[in-house]
Amino acid sequence: MAEIKLTGNMKVKSLKADFKEAFGATLRVYKSASCKGGFADDNATLASIRAEGAKGGELKIVGHMQVGNFEKKIAEMYGIGVQVATADDSALADNGGTIAAAGRA
Repeated sequence: MAEIKLTGNMKVKSLKADFKEAFGATLRVYKSASCKGGFADDNATLASIRAEGAKGGELKIVGHMQVGNFEKKIAEMYGIGVQVATADDSALADNGGTIAAAGRA
């Protein structure tokens, strides 16, 4: 089963590429937990865009994780917003579905 580890020193572009390779789905990364304010800079590290007071840390992401739970966990840990989208990035994934299913949609 595919999995990736997310750490604070990971660059946004690396996270998006690793996510796409592991699960087939597209990951949209935003500057804020509310997903407002635009997309995060691809060259920024997760720690550098982390919201003040967010603890950060390491997170293992697996394909059977529900999309909504994954998005919520990232917001809690890093204070940044992410949205899982279909492989072709044409629509957002169902929050009740799994990350792996989003890549097959």
